[in-house]
Amino acid sequence: MNTPATDRMNDATASTGDAHANSPEHARLAEDAGKERGWRRWGPYVSERQWGTVREDYSADGDAWAHLTHDMARSRAYRWGEDGIGGVCDRDQRLCLALALWNGRDPFLKERLFGLANAEGNHGEDVKELYWYLDSTPTHSYLRMLYKYPQAAFPYAQLVEENRRRGLAEPEFEIVDTGVFDDGRYFDVVIEYAKAGKADLLMRVTAYNRGPEAADLHLLPQLWFRNVWSWNPQTERPGLCIADDGAIAVRHAKLPPHRLYCDGSPRLLFCDNDTNAARLYGAPAQGYPKDAFHDHVAGGRDDAVNPAQTGTKAAAHYCARVPPGGALCLRLRLAPDAHPAPFDDFEAVFATRRDEADRFYAVVQAGVADADARLVQRQAYAGLLWSKQFYYFDVGEWLDGDPGQPPPPRERRRGRNHEWRHLNNADIISMPDKWEYPWYAAWDLGFHCVALAHVDPDFAKRQLLLLGRVWYLHPNGQLPAYEWNFSDVNPPIHAWATWRVYEIDRQANGGRGDLGFLERVCHKLMLNFTWWVNRKDADGRNIFQGGFLGLDNIGVFDRSRPVPGGGSVGQSDATAWMAMYSLNLMRIALELSLYNPAYQDIATKFFEHFLHIAEAMTNMGESGAGLWDAEDQFFYDMLSPCNGPPTPLKIRSMVGLIPLFAVEILEPDLLEKLPDFALRLGWLSKYVPRLAALVSHGDTPGVGRRRLLALLRPEPLKAVLRRMLDESEFLSDHGVRALSRVHFAQPYTFRQDGQDLTVRYVPAESDSRMFGGNSNWRGPVWMPVNFLIIESLRRFHDYYGDSEMVECPTGSGRFLTLDRVAEELALRLARIFRRGLDGRRPLFGDAGGLLGDPYFADDPLFFEYFDGDTGRGVGASHQTGWTGLIAVLLSSVSASSNPHETESQ
Repeated sequence: MNTPATDRMNDATASTGDAHANSPEHARLAEDAGKERGWRRWGPYVSERQWGTVREDYSADGDAWAHLTHDMARSRAYRWGEDGIGGVCDRDQRLCLALALWNGRDPFLKERLFGLANAEGNHGEDVKELYWYLDSTPTHSYLRMLYKYPQAAFPYAQLVEENRRRGLAEPEFEIVDTGVFDDGRYFDVVIEYAKAGKADLLMRVTAYNRGPEAADLHLLPQLWFRNVWSWNPQTERPGLCIADDGAIAVRHAKLPPHRLYCDGSPRLLFCDNDTNAARLYGAPAQGYPKDAFHDHVAGGRDDAVNPAQTGTKAAAHYCARVPPGGALCLRLRLAPDAHPAPFDDFEAVFATRRDEADRFYAVVQAGVADADARLVQRQAYAGLLWSKQFYYFDVGEWLDGDPGQPPPPRERRRGRNHEWRHLNNADIISMPDKWEYPWYAAWDLGFHCVALAHVDPDFAKRQLLLLGRVWYLHPNGQLPAYEWNFSDVNPPIHAWATWRVYEIDRQANGGRGDLGFLERVCHKLMLNFTWWVNRKDADGRNIFQGGFLGLDNIGVFDRSRPVPGGGSVGQSDATAWMAMYSLNLMRIALELSLYNPAYQDIATKFFEHFLHIAEAMTNMGESGAGLWDAEDQFFYDMLSPCNGPPTPLKIRSMVGLIPLFAVEILEPDLLEKLPDFALRLGWLSKYVPRLAALVSHGDTPGVGRRRLLALLRPEPLKAVLRRMLDESEFLSDHGVRALSRVHFAQPYTFRQDGQDLTVRYVPAESDSRMFGGNSNWRGPVWMPVNFLIIESLRRFHDYYGDSEMVECPTGSGRFLTLDRVAEELALRLARIFRRGLDGRRPLFGDAGGLLGDPYFADDPLFFEYFDGDTGRGVGASHQTGWTGLIAVLLSSVSASSNPHETESQ
């Protein structure tokens, strides 16, 4: 059953179910449903950073950043994956295609994106490049991205040295600050792909000289095999060579006999994707290793490449002097077999696929009238689709080492992830950011799927199923968090994401829901729910701990570590997440009960569990103390020391707003169809009145008795919203802050063992090294929790209708219904990305020379989080993963709404 709230959020998808006749991309999606080796077999699955990852770390101390650095990456063969610029590969990453560049000044080729390791940046790791994902269809039948390449020498050393010099209180030193883009002295390099068939891939690279003078440019499209032969001596080495028609021929035991055709007359170069042991370890030089093209092109060594023109890595070397305002364009075709005329239909295929992409998004964006909003939304979806990555990691093999390779240090046997030997991943997975976070994170992935479901529900469903497979899910029921520590704990949002994806998919398919998907995920999540109850409720009181739960530095101390001085922390967010989890699983079980009545017992179990959690939040273990502070009218974490009474940690933060997320409505027509569940509700009402009292009732004429399940009843709800909508506290011009601004003038200080621990409002970059220092939950605006706030307010409105109104902003004298408050928040979030009245996008902040460059104007970025005062983007600059949720919000807000004229104005 859809609700008004979900109908609004699903509007963008509602029309796609009948779109096959006028959208070839929708037809491809229908043809490929349930498959990974059809039109999606080839895609942008190459990472942007494989170096500095846990997978490639074989050190004794677990310092992944130092074990394999950017400088080493061009010379060392990777064990678990590949990286490149604008790279594509097959679903198993056997064969990769990507672009390398050289401006005639750099010491080596630009073969991969550069950024700072965690210890090098004054706010942690950070990519120091400019690039954008401009377009993608879900099947990757058409792809387009932009990379800006300086004509001056790339300022590698300057970026490292200046950022290392700066402290936590100073801004990051970005590449635009170096001056290398001044006067337009750079190339706009547009990388495009179009598929002529499922395995017939066309590549076009166009480099525009934006500068005032002619400039030299070398472009080297590279084709190579992922190295699998160095780790297993029994593996057959594949090969590349020049075919009789001049193409690069591909020989691989598990691939068709592809050929790469290169238009024009480039010089074809060959080497092997093997480690340069001479450069890295001082061993005798041997063969033609993976960095040979660097030595040949940038180093001028003709003998660096293989004269026999064979190997496992090849490049087509193009070079030209590009006049000011001019362009260099090259064309390639990776065909599944020999092709007699590879470029005859090249332009026609590109034109067709580009037109089909436009037709696909015309359907998706049917309700978005504003051209700028459509641009932002389409690029948000492009970023989501480009951020898929082949992720390969067999933890058992990683711990034990490979035959013929030096054995890993003994310390690793009991080190990072040793409890996850069963984990064996080799899948295409949606990444948060393929440079900054080139590994999946459990709760990020749930948000990705809700956004992806609006363009590719089949892929979204398979992603949610993935984490429950036996080679992911721990035997004890825990979901893997992320590779730095699979045993860490992320918020349990997967039931919410599963239900939302189910709703979106159902609406797109004319009301036909995928019950098989819903049931499969439900079974796995019940195991995970049990893990939570057994492992994260230390005292069995329905008050949960959980740890940092994705909120990094939000607490006064690191919540993932033992409490200083002993004891435990009852977490408002962990407990509220579990209340939400209970309601989400209840809702899923109720849906399944319509087709299998046995699920009514499961729905009852989660209904009762929610009631016990709701009771515990105000009365922990019947002690009278709870997470709700009646005086402050807000939820706080509760410290329970080993000796002494519980103490509330009175930080007004997102921790106290997350209880809003636990909200569900039981409609009378649903209960009529589920008599056993309805009978249990009646039993509770009669025999356990203290729990029954936690359920709100309302009689709607013509509908009957409706029931609201929520942690917040009307008065506490209004009290929390008063704080949340106060512009001196949580509400900013660009959404809801993660920490109240009141803590700027009134920082919270907790004294422990003679030491003062302080939480202060910090609107942008973190002033703490907690969790690496590259994320900050002490003030900025974060898209995922704002999205859940909006969804929750709409759900509350579905129950209360126009009878409940709150002042928005607090103190303004303007009262809005809860759905209009949700709309207000969505518009404020949209304001971050949309052009303002001054023509600027707030996400760029004061971006120096970029603001006057017309070639930057229409390229928004989707940052990890946003300055709580200005809306400037902060953190990972390509975290389209959960920040891509803005695409959903842009469809759900009123088509006529101007984000710079919100309800409050």
